[in-house]
Amino acid sequence: MSAPIDFYFDFSSPYGYLASEQIDALAARHDRAVMWHAIVLDAQFQPQGGMKIPTALLRSDYVMRDTARSAVFFGIPYTEPAQYPVHTEHAARAFQWLNDRNPDEARAFAHAVFRAYFVDGRNIAETAVLLEIAETLKLDREEVAGAFSDVATKARLKAEIDLAEARGVFGSPFFIVEGEGFWGNDRLPQLERWLEKGPF
Repeated sequence: MSAPIDFYFDFSSPYGYLASEQIDALAARHDRAVMWHAIVLDAQFQPQGGMKIPTALLRSDYVMRDTARSAVFFGIPYTEPAQYPVHTEHAARAFQWLNDRNPDEARAFAHAVFRAYFVDGRNIAETAVLLEIAETLKLDREEVAGAFSDVATKARLKAEIDLAEARGVFGSPFFIVEGEGFWGNDRLPQLERWLEKGPF
């Protein structure tokens, strides 16, 4: 199998959600694996020119309308969250802990968290919500709870964010394949073109 696709996302990113519902099928069409990486944008990015990502950018009326329109276009369920954006460090820590142990479980957890927020309107910043999600996936509640505050897991997530930044990741979703970066859900057609025919 050829090189995998690295998929970086923040759980509070509506475009990250839309991408999460498409990237695995896209990769499978080209016999590629996908490596999922949770990042936390608020932790990663400092104010840039007086604007903080995602607060200044992703709260805009345009983004909310564009997400709803895009979800209909792609046939993906979507409900605008009542609370937006929310802090996602606990969800990211739980994902990182699971991903180190079992990437398939981590991916299932990521899908469930995204859908809880962008379909069911649940506040994924609340650890109680995350633990309920874990239980529905038959994950050990106490073990997942421990990941929220575990020092080693915090360090692993920080290392993941630092590596993402070093690789040039600056938003969600962000894809890297064979050293080439693609930013945004709207770049999926270009990513697929790359997989079909090689570099532009």
